[in-house]
Order: sequence, then structure tokens, then C-alpha cells
Amino acid sequence: MDTLSYKTVSLNKATVDKQWVVIDATDLALGRLASRVALVLRGKTKPGFTPNVDCGDNVIVINAEKVALTGKKMTDRVYTRYTGYPGGQRFTTPKEILAKRPEELVRRAVKGMLPKTRLGDKILHNLHIYAGPEHPHQAQNPKTIKLNEI
Repeated sequence: MDTLSYKTVSLNKATVDKQWVVIDATDLALGRLASRVALVLRGKTKPGFTPNVDCGDNVIVINAEKVALTGKKMTDRVYTRYTGYPGGQRFTTPKEILAKRPEELVRRAVKGMLPKTRLGDKILHNLHIYAGPEHPHQAQNPKTIKLNEI
């Protein structure tokens, strides 16, 4: 019998081809930016995606301070955290976060779209966010991509 046999190829740590990618967040909607960044970090844009391996690219997000939120989300959305002590519940808005640490707003959005596992924590380390247009990763020769190209 003459049939073709196909093998499912699973990537591992040694066979993964990791690239460096730059995304400019100027005037991009936060959620749309975060979902596309999460796809690239996870490796879902590559043909050899393997769910249990960190096969995504390293992503550099620049101009995080210029990210956009539509409507009244800048003041009406509330992020809650808990210090661990009685009465230690703290609330903050995206406007306050952008004023203090603009990178944190993008990091929170992307983290929420990654798996809540040890692999998700590892993948988040491949994300580098900078408030301004400069970044210290020129030696990696990162490739600039547009959000709609992903």
C-alpha cells in the first residue's frame, strides 16, 4: 500500500527558534495590544506551536506611556490588590498607574491573557516594556512589526 505518513513534530527547548520583536504602542488600544503581544509571546503565530513549550518570541514594547483606553476606562476601571493584612485592600485606576509606572499597565493586561501556570510565568519574562521610544536591546537586532501584521 502506498500511503503518505505524516508525523506530528513537537518542538522542545533545543529546537525552538526565538526571535526578538519590537512593537510600538503609540495610540493603540490596550486590550488589542495585549492580546496580540500575548499571541506572539506564546508562540501561536508560528507554524510549530507546541502548547507545553516556551516557543514564542521575545517582545519589546516601546512607548507604553502612549497606550490608549477608550471611553471612561481611564478613570472608571479599578484594579484591586490585597496586601495580605487586615484592611489591606488597595484600589487604583489606569490613570494613576500611567502616572507612576506606565509599563505596569501593559504588563498587567498581557499577564491576564497568558496561562496561569508555571509556563505562563516563564513566558512573561520574555516581555520587555519601556515607557519611552528607547530600549537597550539593539544588540539582538529586533524586528519591528505592526499590530495588524500579527
